Formats: sequence, structure tokens, C-alpha cells
Amino acid sequence: KGRFLCELAAINPDINYIGIEKFTSVLLRASEKLAELDLNNIKIINIDAINLCDYFDKDEITRIYLNFSDPWPKNAHAKRRLTSNRFLPLYQNVLNTDGEIHFKTDNRKLFEFSLESLNEYGLSMKNISLDLHHSDFEGNIMTEYEEKFSAFGPIYRLEAKFK
Repeated sequence: KGRFLCELAAINPDINYIGIEKFTSVLLRASEKLAELDLNNIKIINIDAINLCDYFDKDEITRIYLNFSDPWPKNAHAKRRLTSNRFLPLYQNVLNTDGEIHFKTDNRKLFEFSLESLNEYGLSMKNISLDLHHSDFEGNIMTEYEEKFSAFGPIYRLEAKFK
């Protein structure tokens, strides 16, 4: 909905950010929020992440944030999860050699799936948190969803990098 991206861009005015959203309803909310602010380092685009390589060149991106993506709870839909081996080659292509994936979710099963998927694909992981809001991690920028649902249980977080 734009809060995370806008706060991140305001803190880091010398870094360009691109928000990607598949659903126009969510994109509209982010667009409205962005229009209220004077931030020149954000663009948002309406695409499906499966088409990432159609929009970004090899090694073009430094960081990918996957915040509270759809957990697709049915096993038959596992390939739709943004941390599945269907998406990881795309991220590997567009991330530069220092690039990282930062992932947050409130869904424990998705987090466990992601740990396994990222490990099997050979990514190294750090700053793994099983309860972000009760850890010593500093600098967390909350999303609208995170603020609303963190009262109901822990937020899981990790950073991953291709070796």
C-alpha cells in the first residue's frame, strides 16, 4: 500500500526504489500515498513478479523486499509463493553480486517453506528472526499489514544472498 516504500525512500533520498504490485487495487493506494509526498526516488509499476526479467537487466538491482506476500497455503499452489524455486532464478538474474532479498511474513508455514526453499537453492541467510518485534533488530520499517497483524503473533524476517 506504499507506506514501507515511502518511508524507505524518505530515509534514503539517494537510492531509487521501484515498487512492484500485481494487483491494481493495492497499486492505486500506493499511488495515492506517493502523490501526497515530494519523493523523486520512487516509481511503481503494475506487473507480475514472474515477468521481472522483462523489466530489469541482469545485475541491475541491489535489494528485493518481499513483504507479507500471499502465502498460498495449499501445497498445489507452492510454485506461486515468491520464495519458491520458480522465482529464485529470476531474482538471481536481476540482483547484483552484493544483492540481497529481505523477506518478512506473519505466516509461520510460509517462513518455514522459505527457509527450506532458499537453503535448497543455495542462498546464505542472516538476520533470521522468529519474532522481529521482540528481537534486537534495528531499523525495521513497518508495512500497514505488519502494523495491523503484529498484535496477533510474531513477525518472521530474514535476509538472503546468492553465494
